[in-house]
Amino acid sequence: MSYRALIVDDEQISRRIIHTFLRDEPAVEVVGEAANGTEAVLQILQLRPDLVFLDVQMPELDGFEVLREVWPHHQPFVVFTTAYDAYALRAFEVSATDYLLKPFDRLRFQQAVERVKQALAPRRAAAPRPALPPLLAAVGPPPGFLQRLLVKEQRRLFFVKTADILYFEADRNYLRVHTATGTHLIYQSLTQLEPQLAPLDFTRISRSCIVGLNHIAELETYFNGEYLVKLHNGETLKWTRSYRDNLSAFHGAPG
Repeated sequence: MSYRALIVDDEQISRRIIHTFLRDEPAVEVVGEAANGTEAVLQILQLRPDLVFLDVQMPELDGFEVLREVWPHHQPFVVFTTAYDAYALRAFEVSATDYLLKPFDRLRFQQAVERVKQALAPRRAAAPRPALPPLLAAVGPPPGFLQRLLVKEQRRLFFVKTADILYFEADRNYLRVHTATGTHLIYQSLTQLEPQLAPLDFTRISRSCIVGLNHIAELETYFNGEYLVKLHNGETLKWTRSYRDNLSAFHGAPG
């Protein structure tokens, strides 16, 4: 029985050491590597490994933030690898299978792999591993408001920064995410999305539209208490009367 592994570490030498140690483990196939948190999320969701060797301190997203992003979609077994023992307790609180403190030797690494293989065997024979409430509780909710959205298009997965989003437009059960470089479709409603957006950066201007305030060039009065919203890219949206109270967000937006 073989298992698929992903190596995540921002230090190339650390990735190389893990890769070298895994050559002695014929049951474990390395399917990819990632050098930062964002790459890790995309690789986990695309490759869906059984096991992730996951560094804690990394650029963009740390190891715990990576788990928070992927856990609703895929739940691999996790072996944390880090030079800091301060994270050990938190690692086990989020149900890590093992915790390797750098620098670790081959024997300690093999012990961690054996623990994973023992945990994986019954998983293969039984139902898929459920999402773990202790992990979600320990990692906690995302800090602040959304900074990026995960978009899936055909076989690609990628992030779109919320700062680059001109506006969101409802399209039945989907949302069209408009940026200066294109439009993406995500499965979510405006009502679900709205509380996750920073109110100084976004506001709802109609039943079907949330606009990025920093992309507004000017407002022009229209009929019946409505406004035309002119964006810097030349597009024009309508701010309807029903959402006129949200104009206070426009006045408070940074210049």
